[in-house]
Amino acid sequence: MHISPTIPIHKIVRRIKSRSSNILRKEFPELLKPPSLWTHNYYASTIASKETVENILRLKKGV
Repeated sequence: MHISPTIPIHKIVRRIKSRSSNILRKEFPELLKPPSLWTHNYYASTIASKETVENILRLKKGV
């Protein structure tokens, strides 16, 4: 998944929940009954400093 760092996390979470809900409800019709598959809540946290993340990404890309 490639996501621009300029997109707010709440929009990313909303899109993931929406798409996964649509996929699951197509696959499993019994899931059409509940009004919502996901709660409105989510948790997001940073994993490290910007420099640490950049170093990890550089190593993964082999740069």
